[in-house]
Amino acid sequence: MQIETDRQGAVTVLKPRGPLVQKDAEALRDKGMETITSTLGRMVLDASAVAYIDSAGIEALLDLADELSNAGQALKLCGVNETIREVLELTDVASQFEHFEDIPTAVRSFL
Repeated sequence: MQIETDRQGAVTVLKPRGPLVQKDAEALRDKGMETITSTLGRMVLDASAVAYIDSAGIEALLDLADELSNAGQALKLCGVNETIREVLELTDVASQFEHFEDIPTAVRSFL
């Protein structure tokens, strides 16, 4: 899995490419934790290039959400496809994240 990083003002956008599954979940978690630390929690996860997610991927997202919650922030997801949205709803974790349609809307939510 590739994880692209883009700065938009004071906000960092992480864009993982590929399925978010067991072998890649730790890499995303590590990159996310590093980003949270360096940006004071101003981070957006663009899931538009993630086709599907498994339980390890969900766990990685929840770990990032917990870390952000401890700092008074929320994990902001954008570009989530219908499959991932349904998985998050079926596993009853969708409410743990803020959902946005696109990157600009998610970035503006920090204003």
